Amino acid sequence: MKVKTILVSQPEPQTENSPYFDLAEKNKIKVDFRPFIHIEGVEAADVRKQKVNVSSHTAIILTSRNAVDHFFRIAEEVRFTVPNEMKYFCTSEAIAYYLQKYVVYRKRKIYYANNTFSDLITLIKKHKNEKFLLPSSDVLKPEIPVLLKEAKIDYTRAIMYKTVSSDLSDLADVYYDILVFFSPSGIKSLMENFPDFVQNETRIAAFGSSTHKAVEELNLRLDIKAPTPKAPSMTMAIEQYIKEENKK
Repeated sequence: MKVKTILVSQPEPQTENSPYFDLAEKNKIKVDFRPFIHIEGVEAADVRKQKVNVSSHTAIILTSRNAVDHFFRIAEEVRFTVPNEMKYFCTSEAIAYYLQKYVVYRKRKIYYANNTFSDLITLIKKHKNEKFLLPSSDVLKPEIPVLLKEAKIDYTRAIMYKTVSSDLSDLADVYYDILVFFSPSGIKSLMENFPDFVQNETRIAAFGSSTHKAVEELNLRLDIKAPTPKAPSMTMAIEQYIKEENKK
């Protein structure tokens, strides 16, 4: 079946040069955006129940902008003044620069990796005497605790925010040719909102091995997989699929 409509389970891009807009225009198809999940902060009282003492740590591991926002939110709620000597270890340069929202960047000890946690571990190992705090979501990439344990890093995980399924009830009678997912949480939201979901002719596109696994575990058909050597991005994978399907 030809592809005419796509629903991407993420917020609409704020930049005009998004590859999704190019995909829509080039292939004369409709591409809509709708976040299937959203982030909610965990209350300070619930962080305390995890027996986390924020003030007893000398370094922070930051894996996302959400982690930055919710660390400083919790610090404020528990009336902890983050000392100037605090060290920040970020998985990317973008996260490191995002710290400017809360600290004077040039006066802080900030380290960042090249977008992977394995790269960040190399930096963390050089500061083994620090006591690390890992602000995280309720969903954490499995590799993170594994790498920290292997490196024998003294750290505490603090769940400061959580990933929650969004209300999609208004989409109950709306049909799309392709649904695009980027995380197991997005797949979970689909099934929570539509427990009687039957795939039929709907194509599912998924990015990342954990998302692929989530699709397959629910016995859904994974039609478009990314990244692959020929399609390192989701839009490239979708475009390749459309070229094959729409010429039939």
